[in-house]
Amino acid sequence: MKVLVDTCVWSKTLRHKCPDTELTKKLKDLIRDGRVTIIGPIRQELLSGISDTRQFGQLKELLSSFEDISLKTEHFEKAAEFSNLCRHKGIQGSTIDFLICAVAYLENLVIFTTDKDFENYKKCLLLKLIR
Repeated sequence: MKVLVDTCVWSKTLRHKCPDTELTKKLKDLIRDGRVTIIGPIRQELLSGISDTRQFGQLKELLSSFEDISLKTEHFEKAAEFSNLCRHKGIQGSTIDFLICAVAYLENLVIFTTDKDFENYKKCLLLKLIR
């Protein structure tokens, strides 16, 4: 099964000076198995805020190995539906988190994240998570 890797995992393995070795190993295994997917908003989050142009270029090059899942209207509509459903049950989240949930749900993907908010979303949504 393909895996949608959340921004926090990429960031903790690629941008930190002391990356989490267990997390890095999991990500490398998924990459080696050809299971990693990404969406444009995650790519944008990763590349945003890097002021060093050399570092920006290196990360951009590394991420170019992963093709974006093409986002469609149905992804955004499902994200809004998920947001409304969770909010109705008292669970708040970000627009991009619900987009990640929607893409994973509609494309039958597992979400690889360290963000604890996804455990809350899972109380309302049918999500598969790797933690």
